[in-house]
Amino acid sequence: MNSRSKQKFKKLDKIAINVKSHRILQQFSKENPDIVSLLREANDKEEALEAMRQWIMPYFENNKTAWDYYNGKISGREAFDQLSWPDYGAIRLMDYIQHAGRIFEDLNLGGDLVGSHPVKYLWLAIKYGTGGANHHFFYDTLLLFRQIKGTYVRQMPDNTMLKQWMDRHPSGLDEKVIKIRKHNRDRILKVIIQKMDAGELSSRRYQFEPGMTFEQKFLTATRWWDDTNFHLKFAVRSPKMLNELLNNSLSTKTMELLNEARQAGIPFFVNPYYLSLLNVAEPEFAVGSDLAIRDYVIYSKQLIKEFGKIVAWEMEDIIEPGKPNAAGWILPTVHNLHRRYPEVAIMIPDTVGRACGGLCVSCQRMYDFQSGHLNFNLDKLKPKETWPQKLQKLMDYFEEDTQLRDILITGGDALMSSDKSLQTILNAVYEMAKRKMESNQNLPDDKKIAPITRVRLGTRLPVFLPQRITNELVVILADFKKKASEIGIRQFVIQTHFESAMEVTPEVKNAIEMLLSAGWIITNQLVFTAAASRRGHTAKLRKVLNDIGVLTYYTFSVKGYKENSHNFATNERAVQEQLEEKEFGRIDKRYNEKISSFAQNAEEMVSNIKALREEAGIPFLATDRNVLNLPGVGKSLTFRTIGLSRHGRRILEFDHDDTRRHSPIIHEMGKVVIIESKSLNEYLNQLEDMGEDKAEYHSIFGYSIGETEPLQHIYQYPAYDFEVTDEYTNLELSETFMDMAD
Repeated sequence: MNSRSKQKFKKLDKIAINVKSHRILQQFSKENPDIVSLLREANDKEEALEAMRQWIMPYFENNKTAWDYYNGKISGREAFDQLSWPDYGAIRLMDYIQHAGRIFEDLNLGGDLVGSHPVKYLWLAIKYGTGGANHHFFYDTLLLFRQIKGTYVRQMPDNTMLKQWMDRHPSGLDEKVIKIRKHNRDRILKVIIQKMDAGELSSRRYQFEPGMTFEQKFLTATRWWDDTNFHLKFAVRSPKMLNELLNNSLSTKTMELLNEARQAGIPFFVNPYYLSLLNVAEPEFAVGSDLAIRDYVIYSKQLIKEFGKIVAWEMEDIIEPGKPNAAGWILPTVHNLHRRYPEVAIMIPDTVGRACGGLCVSCQRMYDFQSGHLNFNLDKLKPKETWPQKLQKLMDYFEEDTQLRDILITGGDALMSSDKSLQTILNAVYEMAKRKMESNQNLPDDKKIAPITRVRLGTRLPVFLPQRITNELVVILADFKKKASEIGIRQFVIQTHFESAMEVTPEVKNAIEMLLSAGWIITNQLVFTAAASRRGHTAKLRKVLNDIGVLTYYTFSVKGYKENSHNFATNERAVQEQLEEKEFGRIDKRYNEKISSFAQNAEEMVSNIKALREEAGIPFLATDRNVLNLPGVGKSLTFRTIGLSRHGRRILEFDHDDTRRHSPIIHEMGKVVIIESKSLNEYLNQLEDMGEDKAEYHSIFGYSIGETEPLQHIYQYPAYDFEVTDEYTNLELSETFMDMAD
């Protein structure tokens, strides 16, 4: 730390705390006279730290499990489950002491430095009334000591409470909701017709016959509604059009923000179908029901401010030709492949698949939209002459790689590619996998390479635009599965992204049925936004998805920095939801074999899920794992809270998920520190603005530790019946790492 930074922190130490902070500190002093006495006697921060250490050590002497967990003698999910509620607090206090004085670069603040020394801030406040910490810091600290002393108790919800929470959130399959969406569709079509008549909108494909009455035009437009291309052609690309199709219901402030977004260069693309899911007036029976959808369409002021300065969150997104990415992998092209793990490659075709059916505000590829590589210029994204050569280059890479066995075709969106383009890609994958399988037959067991065993399509179109799922697409998928199964590919997965049960409409239900009929299982990845994190919201989504035959796969914490702070739900809430809500759908180990068999009979997924839920007596199957995509490499929810900023933002130290294989480079990367973009109090205030009762979330402050859940059996790779080589290809590690390995 340079002298300028030291001066900055010294100035902060001298800043007086405000009245609100004093009020909380008075309550803290009343409840903790022993702590106050110790800190007042301390002459400096070092003495304060030692006094706090001496105060907490007797707790560990009487709680060996907590001490062993703190020291890393025991770890993992089983060890985590042995911890008591006060243990969480005691471990957090020890972590505060151990990491006191650390300085972190905070990309939420443009790279500004943030310090963490909670004991010092408390000492300064108690002894001098200074330290610069705000009321968010003091409230978090007040509850920490209550937790350790046993006066802040966690009240676990029961089945009745969970059901009440879930019932707050309607589904897009509810009759009242279906009626509202039909009205929305009719209103949107009428505006489009009026604009076509006025010459504001035009299309060579979608035209009215001369002399048609308005009623005849409307009937024609309702038939267009079932056509994917209609929705892509007439997708909203401006704030003005967005507001007009929403019956001019957006506020002046929202319109100002959206116009600022356009000026900043953030693309607009919302298709009419998805827009029909937004309410133009709050229905009495479902107030706030579309918030999770709305926050995926309406850009936040934080995103608008940061766009153009967004820093890549996942370091493997930064690729230089000929150089390894952050995970150590050499890639054949710059833009067509992402890779973190030995077994998995994420493929991004040079087709219209680089676009999406809409832009999600929290998109993990926003960095690529910012650069312009991903966009909504659909005509310009059609395959170029160079794509067949690139595709072959990618297939050669997959074929020759010793460890790759899982290809995720995404984008953008895999199903934004035309049927012809998608079929070309799938045929190339089939031929490559066949050659890889055949070459293995001539190799001894310990030299065999990993064959392709899983193919996935990453798509949000079943949600954004279910009209895309046609009989022709189903035939392509079914034919690929049939022939690919004969050469050893055993897992066929469509990986989609529902945010809310309100996105599950009759059109979606029909699309899912069609995809299941092709023999592919459908899994969901939820992004745990602030709106989606409301009590019961995610549990209701799990149930409704199960009802239509979709299995949940991941629940992702929102990643990114300040640009995503509006949608960010804290990792503590992710743990709270996992332990207090998702727990009711936990699947007993005795059902592992049964649920694993579901993938072999996707056509019967709805009935199989229903039967298992009834047998196990659970409302939904909790097959998803809560994780965060780390800024380094990989995903995990294994963390400890090691610090607290003066503004009450928690500082988490993540470890990598030890339940799966990583690139060998993981051993030299170390742990990953993340500073959350808002305090827990700020997050709860945001929920209150959505109509939530903050008291229902009160236990959130006590969650300061996370452990990644094990992967469900249905998602595990099939076992080989031979030994695969330990050799890595396409991997380049630093000389330092190679020396360590030697």
